[in-house]
Amino acid sequence: MQAIEIKTATGKQSKILTGEDFTNFQNCFSAQKFILIIDENIFDLYPFFRKFNCIKIRADEKNKTLETVENIISQLIELQADRSTFIVGVGGGITCDIAGFSASIYMRGLRFGFISTSLLSQADASVGGKNGVNFNGFKNMAGTFNLPEFVICDTNMLNTLPQNEFIGGMSEIVKIALIKDLEMFNFIEYNTNAILKRNKKILQKLITKSIQRKTDIVSSDEFEKSERRMLNFGHTLAHAIERNSEISHGFAVSIGIRFAAEISKYFNLILNDDIVRIKNLLVNLGLPLHTEINDEILFKTIIADKKKNDDEINFVLINDIGKSLEKNIKISDFKYLISKFK
Repeated sequence: MQAIEIKTATGKQSKILTGEDFTNFQNCFSAQKFILIIDENIFDLYPFFRKFNCIKIRADEKNKTLETVENIISQLIELQADRSTFIVGVGGGITCDIAGFSASIYMRGLRFGFISTSLLSQADASVGGKNGVNFNGFKNMAGTFNLPEFVICDTNMLNTLPQNEFIGGMSEIVKIALIKDLEMFNFIEYNTNAILKRNKKILQKLITKSIQRKTDIVSSDEFEKSERRMLNFGHTLAHAIERNSEISHGFAVSIGIRFAAEISKYFNLILNDDIVRIKNLLVNLGLPLHTEINDEILFKTIIADKKKNDDEINFVLINDIGKSLEKNIKISDFKYLISKFK
């Protein structure tokens, strides 16, 4: 087991435990009363959780809403949760988002932590303190910055993850490598077959490396004022794809990564050889590269996104694999780029 700590400038702290057994979660906090907000699929798969007070939720994007949060708050009241109650989110990225947001607003804020059960969540989504829900289909329009006290990443729980969800989780790991770590990108390339076979040692190393890179960023930029915005690489197009299709977050991010890489090449920031490497890696992992969604639909969705600033889109690009930067792109130019590269 390895412990990785986030310490922010505002004094907040979070501990991420990789390789820890999820059944030890009660050792991570002190509270007389705790309640689990748990993905109903995890509840069914792991009988261990049935002995605790649980609020079960359906973990999909359509259910990641304020209505779901209202239902959770109603159940917290029924369970007599008070300000001393500790909340434990158990599930993937969607569940942790909903649980963290609900805990952050109930009675003006309860302490909380996560048992992260998916690859996407362990490597990225449950780490860093961004909690939120969607509004009218727009991703994470209502949310908070609030760190969980702990995140348990038990790689054994990945054994029950459906293959598409596992593969989708790799897109966020590739994203971290592209914006921050060339050596990590090389490692993924070299170990693709072992990754797809869910080699525990390889996955443990990748998850730990991803968390370390993300915690470095979050510790220095808790509220996404500068460097943390690099974590949005690939997500501008991805969120538009998710709003207008049934494509999962991980698969949409893969398409968004390829799109952002193509734009990086368009602005002469990376070489064509880099584009080839990125596309080959995504394909070899079983991830998609393109979307058939209408250009105009994607464009209208993107300009309604929270990353728009007046007549520009704040967009993350890479200037070499392992390095990233922001660029403000005129909305009129962005429309052309969608038609050319999406």
